[in-house]
Amino acid sequence: MSEKTIPPDAGPIEPVNLRDVLESRYLAYALSTITQRALPDVRDGLKPVHRRLLFAMRQLKLDPKGGFKKCARVVGDVIGKYHPHGDQAVYDALVRLAQDFAQRYRLVDGQGNFGNVDGDNAAAMRYTEARLTEVADALLDGIDEDTVEFRETYDGEEAEPVVLPANFPNLLANGATGIAVGMATSIPPHNAGELCDAALHLIKFPKATVEKLVEFVPGPDFPTGGIIVEPSDSILDAYKTGRGGFRLRARYEREELGRGNYRIIVTEIPYQIQKARLIEKIAELMQLRKLPLVGDILDESAEEVRLVIEPKNSRTDSELLMESLFRATDLETRFSLNMNVLSQGKVPMVMGMRQVLWEWLEHRKNVLVRRSEFRLAKIDHRLEVLAGYLVAFLNLDEVIRIIREEDDAKASLVKAFDLTETQADAILDMRLRRLRKLEEIEIRREHDDLTQERGALKALLKSDKQQWQRITDEIKDLKTRFGVKTELGRRRTDFGETPEIEIDLANAMIEKEPVTIVLSEKGWIRAMKGHLDDLSSLQFKTGDKLKRAMTAYTTDRCVLFATNGKFFTLAADKLPGGRGHGEPVRLMIDLEENHDIVEIFVNRPGRKLLVASSSANGFVINEDDVVAMTRKGKQVLNVKSPDEAAVCVPAEGDTLAVIGENRKLLCFPLAEVNEMSRGRGVRLQRYKDGALSDAKVFSKGEGLSWVDIGGRNWRVTELRDWMGARAQAGRLPPKGFPKTNSFGPRFGNDNDGKA
Repeated sequence: MSEKTIPPDAGPIEPVNLRDVLESRYLAYALSTITQRALPDVRDGLKPVHRRLLFAMRQLKLDPKGGFKKCARVVGDVIGKYHPHGDQAVYDALVRLAQDFAQRYRLVDGQGNFGNVDGDNAAAMRYTEARLTEVADALLDGIDEDTVEFRETYDGEEAEPVVLPANFPNLLANGATGIAVGMATSIPPHNAGELCDAALHLIKFPKATVEKLVEFVPGPDFPTGGIIVEPSDSILDAYKTGRGGFRLRARYEREELGRGNYRIIVTEIPYQIQKARLIEKIAELMQLRKLPLVGDILDESAEEVRLVIEPKNSRTDSELLMESLFRATDLETRFSLNMNVLSQGKVPMVMGMRQVLWEWLEHRKNVLVRRSEFRLAKIDHRLEVLAGYLVAFLNLDEVIRIIREEDDAKASLVKAFDLTETQADAILDMRLRRLRKLEEIEIRREHDDLTQERGALKALLKSDKQQWQRITDEIKDLKTRFGVKTELGRRRTDFGETPEIEIDLANAMIEKEPVTIVLSEKGWIRAMKGHLDDLSSLQFKTGDKLKRAMTAYTTDRCVLFATNGKFFTLAADKLPGGRGHGEPVRLMIDLEENHDIVEIFVNRPGRKLLVASSSANGFVINEDDVVAMTRKGKQVLNVKSPDEAAVCVPAEGDTLAVIGENRKLLCFPLAEVNEMSRGRGVRLQRYKDGALSDAKVFSKGEGLSWVDIGGRNWRVTELRDWMGARAQAGRLPPKGFPKTNSFGPRFGNDNDGKA
């Protein structure tokens, strides 16, 4: 700023660094947000606005057994005396404390419309009324007995508590959420009875580990119920570090309707999920066809949640239906755990469960000490007064004379009987009717009782063991009032596990029906309804005939193996119907004209296959590795012209039998064949002329079997003459072996037709 622009009456100007000023101002704002707005105190689990609300309601005498007052009156007192913020923010905080679906243990008993789980807002504060609950009363218990520090309010005219006495583990019981500057907090609600058990164990064993405490507090207990499906080791780690999360699912049941029909009834939805918004989201996803298993959703809720979900068809698996909803909607949510709280009301830090409980217990101990000292001071004052009363009774006539005749009765009493000013004031304030003989006896009895109580309090203040025993008794009483055996304290959230279901929505929408898949020699394919036993009536185009036929279901995938060594995959429900001759398979896959289909079979995940070329090179492959996702197929067996892929059979057994066009049979252990995912493979049998005709994997102990042209089954158990090593020539097969050099159907029940 130049000298010409400085106003003449501006006064002395001190140059400052803008960066330093901004940093200091922003730091002050950040600290104010952290300590006065966003983070709860670990001792009472409250933020300033909630603490001021409860204290103001206590001052208005809105006790649990008393009457209600308008919320506008409460909000007016709060913003007028304690909280220098807007009335709507204060009322919103009051409303949340009264909502049974938001608070696990409500601190405000509301009368009127305080909103609902659909997300509807509460009525205006002029229409609603409120009073404290028993839980809030426990939080405030002893606040008038100097149990906590007080500070001046923002205008200096009133005093407010820095923290509440908190005879209730409110931080973990009700949880908290908040976003400050550079930090946030997120604490789910827990069961108060379980927290009491954990606190009692921690008092008895101060060095108890989190692993032991989790046995008492296995996880959160949400007011809206639901089922926690988070693994136990993740829950333990979250409670150790103070950071983690919990997967929470809606609770549902299957309602049978008869004749195989059913519907799903959702009775509990996850915490902090608005029911109306949830239904809208599900309906929106249904319109976008992202929930193909869901037929309809209805809201039949009254006081209790009841969502009716109807499946698309009765054959849809209910668990599969719900898993699809859990993955796509807020019927499953994740509630994060970030126990970032204010230690001693000043220092923000992330705590584990053990530290949170311990700081609450230390606060309760401090409250007990302050309360005992307050009571001790009251007793000392009362004993002093009672001692003065006894002096007055013993010298009653003289006391009356002094009061009647002396100008300064107080000074005369002090001088005559060696009294304190407190005792003299008490005597002068005594009513005449208390000068009865019976009153003296009552004063002596009260004096003795207070003296005995005074001794007990002094012993309590000197003994750490007695203090912890008193806190133990208080927590046991708390457990009796709010424990799991009470209606309020019973656990609402259960624990479960996610079912291991692989969601394939495309297949889930397909109605499972039996079909017979027919492939002709010229490559025409069709799927006929039902499992056909008699294939003799099948019609084909002129010059064409049956190549393969297999039974399957519309939910199956068909795998085709071609002479170029490629595998192709077709969905059974997408194949042309049985009317007519079908369609050319080449319209469905990219197969060159000079190649043909070798084999077709139903995909069985996890099965092993043996693939081999006409030159008798082959290997074993996992069937999962041959499934192709595109029309182009998947190259598995590498072949080079004039060599072609010739055999694909299940590799189920310990011995491999191969036979060539030269009619030589060789058997050897399957272990001699490599397992690969792609390649040329190893030599299975040696030929001078010709090529591989067929192969079969079998169990040596059961013997080698085959099916002849007439459909008869043959079996040979003595194979010594044909057993050898891989790549040998082999010998002529046993008597009765088909002249076609084929072992028969290669895939059992999958392939009912013959080559």
